[in-house]
Amino acid sequence: MSGARTRTVVVLWALAALPALVRAQEPEATQSRAAAVEEAQAAKAAAAHPYQPNAVEVLIDRFETHFVEGPLTLHPFFNSAYSGGGFTLGAGYALHPSAYSILDLRGSITFSGYKRIEAAYMAPRLFSRRGTFTATGGWREATAVGFYGIGTENTSKDDRANYSFDQPYGSAYLDFWPTRKLLFLRGGVEISQWRQGPGGADDPSVEEVYTPETLPGLGAKPTYIHSEGTLAIDSRPAPGYARTGGFYGVTVHDFHDTDGAFGFREVDYDAIQHIPLLRDTWVLSLHARVETAASTDGQEIPFFMLPALGGGSSLRGFASWRFRDLNSLL
Repeated sequence: MSGARTRTVVVLWALAALPALVRAQEPEATQSRAAAVEEAQAAKAAAAHPYQPNAVEVLIDRFETHFVEGPLTLHPFFNSAYSGGGFTLGAGYALHPSAYSILDLRGSITFSGYKRIEAAYMAPRLFSRRGTFTATGGWREATAVGFYGIGTENTSKDDRANYSFDQPYGSAYLDFWPTRKLLFLRGGVEISQWRQGPGGADDPSVEEVYTPETLPGLGAKPTYIHSEGTLAIDSRPAPGYARTGGFYGVTVHDFHDTDGAFGFREVDYDAIQHIPLLRDTWVLSLHARVETAASTDGQEIPFFMLPALGGGSSLRGFASWRFRDLNSLL
């Protein structure tokens, strides 16, 4: 009995001492784990470096920087040198001299050789946001502009002849809304030289079909001081794209030829009305335009400056510049 009691006492003593032994070993194990973690972190820190994006990610970042985030700098430019030039490719680079003003350097070219290069400055928030000032300077060239004769009764699409021109120009315009809405005023001046020359492409050139006696302005190179003024009622939300409102205006042009040979005046009447249908799901847009031209002091109006109809901006069923005459009605 005494031996059994001794073994029992020893077992109980061992069980009682076990937690103390475990607690005595815990600090040493904890310190070992902490040291291992610190060693791993130190090794990771030594090998760490900033994330290097791949080529695709760099390209996407640049696209977002130029076209999505921040001020627009590099941008496409699809304005042709002249109507009828065909598909246009171009680009521009915009600078921002101040918070709202823009200086845009841009150029375009078509597959038929129409070229345009210009610089434009726009300050859109003048006179307590009532005015927008625009100044433009550049050069353009059109290589194969269609001429079908004067009038509508005695012309045919088979009578097409081509001419070319190049034109350096500089202009300044001010758009002004005195009442912020509805009433619109515009005034400006442009100095340019039209240098008319032979036409390219497959059709005959104008000098092969006409003479200076039969076609006023053939081969002319007039330098114009062109001033204009507009008075209009404009209820559209935005001139560039609108589904409601309208525009009703009159614009007076004076083309002063510095040589006193080809000066004339022109008056344009414009009426536009947008009618929304089914809560703007559709819109019916109506447009009417009248252009009248008259020579100054017995001077002649060059054939390439006559009011014209035809092309995507007026009569889509006819080629650009299909009809020319002293007056036009659309």
